[in-house]
Amino acid sequence: MFKLIKKQSTGRLIAMGFALTILLGSILLILPCSVKEGVTLHYIDALYTSTSAVCVTGLIAVDAGDTFTSLGQFFLGFLIQVGGLGVTAVGAGVIVAIGKKVNFRGRNIIGEAMNINSRKGMVKFVKSIFFTTLVFELLGAVFSFTVFIQDYPPLKAVGVSLFHSVAAFNNSGFDILGGMKNLIPYQHNVVLNIVTCVLIFFGGIGFLVIKEILSKRLHWKKFSMHTKVVLSVSIVLIIAGTLLIKLTEDVTWMGSFFHSVSSRTAGFSTYQLGEFSDAGLLVLTVLMFIGASPGSTGGGIKTSTFFVLLQGIKSSATNKMEEAFHYAVPANAFHKAAVITLIALGVILSGTYIMIIMEPDVSTMDALFEVTSAFGTVGLSTGITSGLSVGSKLLSIIVMYIGRLGPLTIASLWYFIKGERTRYPEGNISIG
Repeated sequence: MFKLIKKQSTGRLIAMGFALTILLGSILLILPCSVKEGVTLHYIDALYTSTSAVCVTGLIAVDAGDTFTSLGQFFLGFLIQVGGLGVTAVGAGVIVAIGKKVNFRGRNIIGEAMNINSRKGMVKFVKSIFFTTLVFELLGAVFSFTVFIQDYPPLKAVGVSLFHSVAAFNNSGFDILGGMKNLIPYQHNVVLNIVTCVLIFFGGIGFLVIKEILSKRLHWKKFSMHTKVVLSVSIVLIIAGTLLIKLTEDVTWMGSFFHSVSSRTAGFSTYQLGEFSDAGLLVLTVLMFIGASPGSTGGGIKTSTFFVLLQGIKSSATNKMEEAFHYAVPANAFHKAAVITLIALGVILSGTYIMIIMEPDVSTMDALFEVTSAFGTVGLSTGITSGLSVGSKLLSIIVMYIGRLGPLTIASLWYFIKGERTRYPEGNISIG
């Protein structure tokens, strides 16, 4: 058994790790001690919730605050933390904590899971991930506590603050406030809105970027090309999203800004999205599709993929070299970005088509929004999630799983051919 596992590719090991964690999580969530007295929790909903937590999505079939006990909410928060950090990173952290060494195979798995090209200093990097996460989540919990203490007893406020901070930094839109309200009761609370957006932003730009920002003290010229791309695209998307949402919806500027940040894979909402116009939902759908950045706690095709895609199109249209920030874009980057985008579109369109067939009463826009939210591991919904059939929930589970692992990782799971393929002479084909 162990020999068979060792022979598996890195991608398959990562996929198996997430799958096993999801199954274990579903068992923990359905235990009698995890479910409140008088509440019935079906296994499909426990599995759905576990998948949503491990894939740091936030889509909910049942309300976490109304369904789970304090222990169940702890399990849910733990699954979100494991999913955000990555199963491999958590495993490596445990190995380091007990004084063992991470072998080359382990370093390679961590590197692939975190989208890191270099394998040098991997253990040190894992330690920095845990430290960074701890600092951000504790600070987030402290500032959140100043808000929640006004509505809850001290002990309850501490639990809600910690859970919210973990969910926000890991870009998972879960809440334990109850009533399926998410953060709507706090839509005008400036402190909680800003704290949540800051946690989402830093959780979504990736640990490599955070490390570079801290080490180079916001010195723009010293930043690598990757960091400049991630920060630039993230800021432009936030500004563009804020303006477009404000243009289409009757919400405050703070509400527009919050949803522009949250829709990029966090999934918190301060307004009922079921009341948004199709134009507003389309804006959110595009933002969810692009998502966060490589090596982060978020999903989507990633900001860097979107940037390279635009650069490739610009290069083809102008016949100029792909470049940015005085760097040339790597030669194979556009090819990889195009493959990721096409696979992502294929998954979303196929998922939407299947959901429309299984849910004839759900509109095309709502189905597209739901599936894109699942793929981007966002968690936003127009309110149809809890009413979905078992088949549609299983579909969402599969889409969330694909979105968390990434299109290329999923595609590589089926690749068994070793060695060089036969090469044929180039043929002629008309394009465009």
